[in-house]
Amino acid sequence: MVKHIVTFKLRGSEEERRSAAERFRDALLALPSRIDVLESMEVGLNENPAEDWDVVLTATVPTMADVATYSKHPDHVAAAAIIAPLRESRACVDYTV
Repeated sequence: MVKHIVTFKLRGSEEERRSAAERFRDALLALPSRIDVLESMEVGLNENPAEDWDVVLTATVPTMADVATYSKHPDHVAAAAIIAPLRESRACVDYTV
């Protein structure tokens, strides 16, 4: 099993970032029912104003190859497009459990 963990820092006003992050979260949480290799999805929105990152997601897939399958899926691409105009930074770690 592979854990795919990604954090995003967005730009814009607090309201713009929060709105985009909430729409992104909702789109991501719908993905397990649409992408066969996606076993689970957890999404968190930052609640700590002292921190700079806005969104974190943890996706679980069977293999490292499935990370690419998930990433290229049209529904995932559409979800990522929600925050694309505001995305300042992205960090990712993939590891086998």
